Amino acid sequence: MEQPTSQADFLSVWQLRLNALEVNINELQHLDSRRLRLQEIREAAVVAHQDQGAATAAKQEASRRLEALLAEGRTVMTFLNAGIREHYGKDSEKLAEFKLQPFRGRRSKVAVPTLPPAPPLPEDAR
Repeated sequence: MEQPTSQADFLSVWQLRLNALEVNINELQHLDSRRLRLQEIREAAVVAHQDQGAATAAKQEASRRLEALLAEGRTVMTFLNAGIREHYGKDSEKLAEFKLQPFRGRRSKVAVPTLPPAPPLPEDAR
């Protein structure tokens, strides 16, 4: 039999072993205390596995709810930003108090001096 690798595989293999031990209890009486302990562990593991699945589902639901709230919050922030800019004016320094960038005009382009093209080399220097 292959070695179990996933949590569900372990639970399945444990259940198979418990069933086989139960059927052969008369021959394996000396292992009964360990069989009962494995049964307790398996039952607790099944509950933990179910809790894990429920937590995963709850996390996914919380993530969807958070995304919806963030989308709605972005919409409200856009509205508020427009209202603040309308009230104070797009170039007011008061906007910085709201962490909004005031319009400070466009920077003029600085003329970059260009070098004249290099003169061609004389033919004998080639």
